[in-house]
Amino acid sequence: MTTLTAPKLSSLDRCDRCGAQAYVRVTLGGGGELLFCAHHARQHEEKLREMSALIHDESERLSGSSTELVDDDV
Repeated sequence: MTTLTAPKLSSLDRCDRCGAQAYVRVTLGGGGELLFCAHHARQHEEKLREMSALIHDESERLSGSSTELVDDDV
């Protein structure tokens, strides 16, 4: 079995909402992908969880601490 992992977000990845650097990748059930800055990821977190979206959060890179938004086991 091969497991594919998404590449780490880079400074070239931009928030789909505001254009800031993206730190959160959201994969929707249909396979679509959204990128968010930490601010907009938090703002839309509740709705994304309702949609059972897979959320990969790298915003700990901003402060060096972990965040509650990480949910890679869905």
